[in-house]
This record gives sequence, C-alpha cells and structure tokens, in this order.
Amino acid sequence: MPAESHLSTAKIEELIKGFFWLLPNFALALGVAVVFWLVAWGVRAVVRRVFKRRGRDNLGELLAEFARWGVVLLGVLVISAIVFPSIKPADLLSTLGVGSIAIGFAFKDILQNWMAGLLILWRQPFRRGDQIIVGKYEGTVEHIEARATLIKTYDGRRVVIPNNDVYATSVIVNTAFPKRRSQIEIGIGYGDDLEKAREVILSTIKGVKGVEAEPPPEALAWELGASSVNLRIRWWTKSIRTDVVHTMARVVEALRNALTEAKIDLPFPTQTILLHDQTEDADKDRARHREGWPPGPGEKAANASSAAE
Repeated sequence: MPAESHLSTAKIEELIKGFFWLLPNFALALGVAVVFWLVAWGVRAVVRRVFKRRGRDNLGELLAEFARWGVVLLGVLVISAIVFPSIKPADLLSTLGVGSIAIGFAFKDILQNWMAGLLILWRQPFRRGDQIIVGKYEGTVEHIEARATLIKTYDGRRVVIPNNDVYATSVIVNTAFPKRRSQIEIGIGYGDDLEKAREVILSTIKGVKGVEAEPPPEALAWELGASSVNLRIRWWTKSIRTDVVHTMARVVEALRNALTEAKIDLPFPTQTILLHDQTEDADKDRARHREGWPPGPGEKAANASSAAE
C-alpha cells in the first residue's frame, strides 16, 4: 500500500513538472493565437475593402471568410507545434489531409453550396437587385451568401435557394438587358378591314405610357382562328417587372377602347351545332345528314322548281 501511494505521488509530481515545463509553451501559444486571430480579422477586412472598391461586395465577403478561416487554420497548426514539440509538422499535415477527406464526405452538400456560391459570385450571371426566375420561383435577388441565394418574391415573401441548385439549373435573368418585349394576341372579325385594324392598334400603342419608341411596336397577322383573325401585338418596355406589368395593363385597356371606337369587331369564340337527320329515308342520302352538305340531285330539282314557282 505505501508503495502504491509513493507511485501515485510520483506520477502527480511528474505531471506538475511537465505542466511547468510546458508553461512557457502555453504562454507562447497564447500569444501566437492572439496574433493569428488579429491577422485573420485584418486579412478579412482588407479583402472585403478591396472587393468593395470594385463593386463586388458579395464576392468580397465570401473570399474574406475563406481567407480568415485559412489564417485561423494555419494558426492552429503553428500553435499545435508549439504546445506539443514532439509532433512534427508533416504529421499534422497528413492528419489534416485525412481529416479533410472525412469532413468533405460528411459536409458534401455544404461544400457544394460554398463552391457554387463562389462560382456564381465570380462569374456573375446575375447580381443583387436583378429580377430572375429559378425553377418555379421568381423575384428580386436580395443577397448571394456562401450557402444560398436569397430572393424576394413579388408578393413580399423570401425564398432561400441553395447555391448548388441555382448553379445546376437554368436561370432566367429578366433584367439582364435594359429593355424587354411583351406581347398579347387580339382577334378581330373576318369581315373587318385588317389594315385599318393594324393602323389603329399601332397608333394606340405608340401613345401608351411606358411603351418604348425603339424597337417600334408590331402588329402581325398571326393566325386564322375559328371565330377571328388573330393578331400578335408586340411592344418593348423597360425590363423592370413593375414597368412590364403596368404597361401591359395600359396597353390592353387602350386597345380595347380604341378598337371599339373604330367599330372593329372583337369576336368571342362561337360554336355552331349541326343537326343530323337520322330518319330511314335520309339514311343513304349524305346531302341530308348535316347542314352545309352539298344538295343531292333530287334536292337540286326540288329547289329549282320551288324557285320557278
């Protein structure tokens, strides 16, 4: 029993001596940690400032975070080498490599979103303030973060879309160019003057607020419908959705009023019901089966005699 007590006391004394022997290393490591922490924040601030001057705020924020954590990781390696002198830097790097692979598999989705965010910010297919369509979502880009892109929809909601989804799918950028074309179709009656209708339409559209003079509006005869001759009306506005929507509303209202005032018919779809004669007498006479079928020989003679009387 006394021998075991002596052994325990010796171990405690050895630990205390080891602690005091490593105490200078701990103090140095603490100082190095403070230095690396300050350097990390300094590098972050410099990167953000450089990219802010270039108008690339989002990219600057993302790269600044990468730079900061890179400096912090380097500081951890240096501190580990100071506190534990027996550990070689090569061993730390090899351990870090194996650990990075494991972390990569565990956080694959997060890393994919980070890389996609970096590529989006670097290539800039769209920017903050652009109006885009991603899948079933449409709205204004609020912010592009390291993990996700934030979109404010037109009805006042926020959609958070992972950057990997944004990068891997087709994106429509409605505000990529200053102007945007809109179109509607209008049907006029078959008995109306097509050229007159076109003149009324074009003169009306040119006077609508929000319609751009160049490129000029168009009114194209597009289709011979069942009840009308359909014209496709095209015009250009500014690409902002507010201008597009409100200008379209003004165009529709102005065209309706102008065409009505010009006595041009705006027919609605009509349906003609043809009655089939299913009596035995008419069964073999296709001329009597439905309306509009050419009359048979007997009917021609009957019609001629009726006309003579």
